[in-house]
Amino acid sequence: MPNHRSHQLYLTPNTPDVTANRPKRLAVLLDPDHLTVARCQEILALSHRHEVDFFFMGGSLISNPDQASFVGYIKQHSNIPVILFPSSGLYIDAQADGMLLLSLISGRNPDFLIGQHVAAAPLLKKSGLALYPTGYMLIDSGRQTTASYMSGTTPIPHDKPSIAACTALAGQMLGLQYMYLDGGSGAMYPVSASMIQAVREAVSVPIIVGGGVNTVEKAEAAWKAGADILVVGNHIEKSPQFISEVSEVKQRFNMVLPQA
Repeated sequence: MPNHRSHQLYLTPNTPDVTANRPKRLAVLLDPDHLTVARCQEILALSHRHEVDFFFMGGSLISNPDQASFVGYIKQHSNIPVILFPSSGLYIDAQADGMLLLSLISGRNPDFLIGQHVAAAPLLKKSGLALYPTGYMLIDSGRQTTASYMSGTTPIPHDKPSIAACTALAGQMLGLQYMYLDGGSGAMYPVSASMIQAVREAVSVPIIVGGGVNTVEKAEAAWKAGADILVVGNHIEKSPQFISEVSEVKQRFNMVLPQA
């Protein structure tokens, strides 16, 4: 099993000349409120078989106190990295491999831009977790999501790719190393290809895209538009076999990359 403290989401430098050659990667989002041991075992088996790259663990509102036990269970039975996707500083878990250090740059709520980070900083330093500074951008998906409600922020309009591009560019200029475009859990429709493409043209850092990806066509469109890491979560709670379907799409993209 690899040393999880040395794991990186991407090893290539964040420069424009390498964005086209980054391998496409797949993350499965696990919400502890919707997990059981049996479902966790099923997802682990499918994820190993179909080469899932990461587990993102978390959600916008977590009421299940067993998140730590699920993280521990995954670490015991899998070498797929577990990356925390926290709603607040309450969900730091040193068992994990790393954490998306999210700054909600699509909103103007100071608590989610920097406030939570200040409170969590001493705990994060002690945890030893690998930290991935991430510009988190909520994108309108046709309905209000838990993330927008809990953060008290308005998502970027679905049809305003220029706003998303400028927001991401500002985030990169501030030193954020990843951009996460999220339609939210249970999104009616995914982040549009035009918005992903606009952000891809604006920034050189890796782009994470999630929310509303429930068909292979939507997965293919997101990766083709410039997403580096695709996140699937809500749909696999209903159809775990979707992991195999979207993994095949990822493999097709990666087959055409230049070989080192």
